[in-house]
Amino acid sequence: MDVKEYIESGVIESYVLGLANIQEAAELQQLCKQYPEIQQAVTAFENSLEKTSVNNSLTPPSFVKENIFAALKDEFTEEKQATVIPFTPKRNWLQYTVAASVILLVISAGLNVYYFNKFNEANNNYLAILNEKISLNAKVEGTQAKMLDLYNSMQLMSDPSVVKVAMPGVKGRENNYTTVFWDSKTKDVYLLANKLSAAPAGKQYQLWALVDGKPVDAGLIADCNGLCHLKNIPKAQAFAITLENEGGSPSPHIDQMFVLGAVKLG
Repeated sequence: MDVKEYIESGVIESYVLGLANIQEAAELQQLCKQYPEIQQAVTAFENSLEKTSVNNSLTPPSFVKENIFAALKDEFTEEKQATVIPFTPKRNWLQYTVAASVILLVISAGLNVYYFNKFNEANNNYLAILNEKISLNAKVEGTQAKMLDLYNSMQLMSDPSVVKVAMPGVKGRENNYTTVFWDSKTKDVYLLANKLSAAPAGKQYQLWALVDGKPVDAGLIADCNGLCHLKNIPKAQAFAITLENEGGSPSPHIDQMFVLGAVKLG
C-alpha cells in the first residue's frame, strides 16, 4: 500500500470533518492501527483545524451577552428549577443555525488553508517539471542538430564528386593535419580540422587556394560542428592554411603556414 498516496487522497480530511461514509471511516480507523504515519496525519489535520478555529475566533459584542442573559434569566430562577421547559422550535432552530454557521466557518477556513497549500505545492511541482522539460527539449534539439550536421558531413565526404585533399603539417609543424573537401560540381570548399593547434588570442586561421600560382582567399576558419563550409573556389592546384591576425589578411604570411596539400584530380 502506498501510504503517502493514501494520505494525500483527501480521505483523512473527509473523516475528520465528518464527511466520510461508514466504509471509509472504518477503513481509516483500521489503517491508523497498522500505519503510524496515517494516524499522525489524522492528528495533524485535527490540530490544524483546532488552531485555525482559535486563530479565526471572533469576540461577540457586549450587547449579545446582555441579550442572551436577559432572554434566559427567567429560565434559571429558583422557582423554575424543577420545571420542565417545553420544546421551543424557534429557539432551538436559531441555536443550531448559529452552531452550524460557526462549524462551517471553521471547516471552510481550514479547507481554504489546506487546499491553498496543496495548490501552491502542485503549482511549484508543475513549474519544476515544465522547466525540466524545456531544458531537456533544448538538449535534444541541440543533439539532433549535431547529428544532422554529422550525417550531412558524412554524406558529403562519401560523395564521389567531392575531391578529398589531405593537408599534412609543414616542416616544424608536423603535428598539425587537416582535410579539404572540394565539391567538383558546386565548387564549394569544406574543411575538416582533424588536428589543428588552437589559435592564440587575437589570431585566426585562414584557408588559401593556390590558383594559377597565386594564393586566393578561401575563407576564415571559425568554430563549427563537423565540416566548416568556406568559400566557393572554381579551380585550385593546392590548399594551405596560415595563421593570421583575427579577421584575416589580404595575402598570406608564408612563415605562418601550418598545413599544405596538393589537389589530385581523378
